Amino acid sequence: MDAESGAQDSGTGPAVESGTAPVAGGELYYETAGSGPALVLLHEGMLDLTTWDEQFVRLARAGHRVIRYDARGHGRSTQVDGDYAHHEDLRALLAHLDAPRATLIGHSHGARVALDSALAYPDAVAALVLAAPGISGRTFADPFLLHHIREQVAAVSAPGGVRLFIEHFLRMWVDGPHREPAQVDPVLRERIRATARATVTAHAESMGRGAAFEVGAAHRLAEIRVPTLVLDGDLDSTDISANAHAVALAVPGARRARIPAAGHMVHLENAAEFDRELAGFLRGAAY
Repeated sequence: MDAESGAQDSGTGPAVESGTAPVAGGELYYETAGSGPALVLLHEGMLDLTTWDEQFVRLARAGHRVIRYDARGHGRSTQVDGDYAHHEDLRALLAHLDAPRATLIGHSHGARVALDSALAYPDAVAALVLAAPGISGRTFADPFLLHHIREQVAAVSAPGGVRLFIEHFLRMWVDGPHREPAQVDPVLRERIRATARATVTAHAESMGRGAAFEVGAAHRLAEIRVPTLVLDGDLDSTDISANAHAVALAVPGARRARIPAAGHMVHLENAAEFDRELAGFLRGAAY
């Protein structure tokens, strides 16, 4: 589907164009709206572009050309079948959309991809916004995360494995180490559960190596030379907090904003504070 045939009018918001962009060995599903400086929204692993629903509309109305897409192996994009690199997929998408330079706004794994992209193709990145960031080349050390990762692996071959696998995902990346499930907004929890279930159902057979072709940003953060904002929730894991601290410490001029009353889903749990910090950064960033 090309962008024109995928055009749609939301009725209450800016017109949205959708389509698919060719990448090596597959296609990426994308949506774009608005006009102005290009912003790209990158979602977390196991989720899809819908986790940016709220910011997508707001940013398009605020004078930006906003692009969001399903990463390979997620949502409506191609299943993984062979080796690939997420930052190369992003570069191909932006070439397809004639967006030679963009601000990258990434959440979790999306922030990991944004950092890799800024290092691999620095001329293509105008600024970085890294929410609850992952960083390629850094490993997990938080006992809470390590426990649930082990349980996820065990769930793959257990009865009711999909349900258990997703539940451990929710424990790590929605509840976090400081809350029980009952203490989290049930609407948010169910929203993320449904998205993760759809990803697992559609892409369970995906096979390939993406991490093997990452940039290894952990040891190269000081090379980044664009305006950078990093945001993390005060209820997230120690690993994510350490990642945010590492970016703020190593990237010249980077600023860190600690978002209160939010776990890993920082842009959804305290959207008002997240959006305030984001708006202020975008006003001040030099494009």
